[in-house]
Amino acid sequence: MSGPTHGLTQAEADQGLEEFGPNSMAVVQDRSVLRILVGTLKEPMFLFMLSAAALYLVVGDLAEGAFLVLAACVSMGLVIFQDARSERALHALRDLAAPHAHVIRDGQTRLIPADQLVPGDVVIPNPGERFPADADLISDHLLMMDEAVLTGESAPATKALGQDVALFSGTLVVSGEGLAVVTQTGGNTQIGMIGTALSGEIEQTPLQVSTGRLVIWLSFGALVICLAIVAAYGLLRGDWLAGGLAGLTAAIALLPEEFPLVLAVFLAMGSQRLAQHHVLVRRAAVVETLGAITLLCVDKTGTLTQNQMQVTQVWSLDETQHDDVLRVGALASAVHPIDPMDKAIQAAAKSLANGGLKLADFTLKHVSPLVPQRLAVIQSWQLEGHTIWATKGAPEAVIHLCPGLSPKARARIETELDAMASSGLRVLACAQAKTDRQTSSKIEDVRFEFVGLLGFIDPLREDVPAALAEARQAGIQIAMITGDLTATALAIAKAAGLDVDAGVLTGQEIEDLSPEALQARLAHVRIFARVRPEAKLKLILAFQALGHVVAMTGDGVNDAPALEAAHVGIAMGQRGTDVAREAADLVLLDDSFASIISGVRLGRRIFANLRKALGYVLAIHIPIAGLALLPILLGLPPMLFPMHIVVMELMIDPISSLVFEAEPSEASAMVQPPRALKEPLFGMTQMAWAALQGLVLLGGVLGLYFWVVSTGIPETTARSMGYVCLVTGNVTLALVDGYEPSIGPFDRRHRLLWIVALLVTSTLAAILYVPWLGGIFKMAPLGGEDLSLALGVAFLAGGWSVVVRFFAKRPVLQPET
Repeated sequence: MSGPTHGLTQAEADQGLEEFGPNSMAVVQDRSVLRILVGTLKEPMFLFMLSAAALYLVVGDLAEGAFLVLAACVSMGLVIFQDARSERALHALRDLAAPHAHVIRDGQTRLIPADQLVPGDVVIPNPGERFPADADLISDHLLMMDEAVLTGESAPATKALGQDVALFSGTLVVSGEGLAVVTQTGGNTQIGMIGTALSGEIEQTPLQVSTGRLVIWLSFGALVICLAIVAAYGLLRGDWLAGGLAGLTAAIALLPEEFPLVLAVFLAMGSQRLAQHHVLVRRAAVVETLGAITLLCVDKTGTLTQNQMQVTQVWSLDETQHDDVLRVGALASAVHPIDPMDKAIQAAAKSLANGGLKLADFTLKHVSPLVPQRLAVIQSWQLEGHTIWATKGAPEAVIHLCPGLSPKARARIETELDAMASSGLRVLACAQAKTDRQTSSKIEDVRFEFVGLLGFIDPLREDVPAALAEARQAGIQIAMITGDLTATALAIAKAAGLDVDAGVLTGQEIEDLSPEALQARLAHVRIFARVRPEAKLKLILAFQALGHVVAMTGDGVNDAPALEAAHVGIAMGQRGTDVAREAADLVLLDDSFASIISGVRLGRRIFANLRKALGYVLAIHIPIAGLALLPILLGLPPMLFPMHIVVMELMIDPISSLVFEAEPSEASAMVQPPRALKEPLFGMTQMAWAALQGLVLLGGVLGLYFWVVSTGIPETTARSMGYVCLVTGNVTLALVDGYEPSIGPFDRRHRLLWIVALLVTSTLAAILYVPWLGGIFKMAPLGGEDLSLALGVAFLAGGWSVVVRFFAKRPVLQPET
């Protein structure tokens, strides 16, 4: 049976979903394999590869042309596989980011995906959330709705029975509470008919944009060099065909097209890995910032604590009527509670000795929600011709509503309040009033009588002490921000293991201090109590002025400015508002502090592995490009033809994206201080080191090739030795760049790299010792002595840097400042 307080049954909801479809304005279209294929064919690398294949086919070398076509297909297949893998990761992230709604189903309050709403569902509006469908207000409450997305009006619209009751999908609940029944969903809503939809895609980071621009310029340069080589061959040697092949070879070698592919794979897969650690990435650029965080500002409730409130202490002013305190607290709580404290009060009130509080005997008349100017909720109820007023909230706010309190009573209240807060309890005060119909219904005219205090315990999360210790070891300072009393904040901070020696700074002090004076206090203080959301922005800006890279957690509407200002804004996924999530860079799916530290650890791993991958791509392209050009300039026989470079590309793509992305985190990742925020992911230091590695490998291979050609060894044998040296040096370089002293080279976490190395070795062996493949590659089998010489040069030229890294007292790559 359904009704306003019972909501739909699950069976009715299932039937409605089948009839009306999901409550989504548009289904985000994932990129299909065909769309990925079309995009791949537009890449310059594949255009050059296909051009080379066509040239071979035209001059009648069918085997070489067919091999190039096959290799191009395999290469495109690899790119499509990695793109599809990234697309699946993005799809999973979109599912995690999907909005949810609080509804009443089968008489119970439930949190369900918003796309499961159907007409007839009873929705509970929550301040700070985007309303999920078109609906009508059905309870006697007052709601303030921001309808700017539809009307453009910045002033909130008032929604109340007898006035305007229509609520629209996509509008923002500013304040108030109530119940609303869904009338339209999906494309039938007002905003749905306008055609607004979210793409849900992760945007490109600045690094991706700059890298994409670099590849475009390199493609243009490769085309110019290609044409120049063709012209030189044709005009100087009269061999236009050889010039065409040499030009295409140089063009393919010069293009580091792996850069954008590596970045796309790392950011998509990295975001998915973070999601597996309960951290949802809303802005991909934040992955580059995670490792630079020096200060983490966290809310106490739900982040350091479990956000599972229980009423553990009840104190009444007359010391006897403890049940009255719970009854008043329940009358001042939401009928269908979402807030953990409201839930705790309702649960405690239902277990009273005389059968509990029966709200069915009361008629809710008016709700005055908590506002910054009055940190208390006031609700009035009709009962037998009288109006019962109930309020609960911050003790100082409730005391202010009770002007009849004597100094003696105030002193008793403050003594008990200090005792409860010092025990680590969150404390709310309760007061009530009773008026008849002739009395004014204005809150300002009601004289409340103080009833008592409710103490709540919110246990510390079990994993917090260990996570705090790891954060300190990683050089990250922790600041705890709470709206609780000073004594409560100190008690929880001590239990968590935070530094409390510098004392506590209150929200009022933050607001009163000048920026300079505040910065002086923040040099030491890390515990902040009674902080209103408006003061958080001033706090964040002051920390940033001191040079900190600040991450901040937040969940409320008023937290949005501070989340925007922080270097990394982290919204709460379970209790955070839509406004907070929209302003944040990350969404914490489980609201756990330990997940934040896991995110930082994984962010450092992603950054380090991405830096290794980009360095490897740059380093390996130097010898490939050099060996495509220098033998021609030195008058030597060409060492590399297009098919050689295509096979090399088939090695580089999986190593640079799949292998390096899966590399484990180094053991020292969380015992190193945060990197400088201005330190580039791939700056001049990293470029210089990669260039040095590439030049040494180029020198080794070119020197070997030059020497064997000069000794009169056949061209095919010389090419085989040079190619074996290049390919082996490539794999050796990958092993070296992925090497960490704390992780053995044969650690099982390196298995993907060894699998790729085995496939590369098998491919190289087939090219050398399968006659028809050797004919296509213009190479000859190698004897033991020649093979040993090529491998020896490769290991030295590709692996020398690991010796430097192993014996160095400091890392070779020093952070840039």
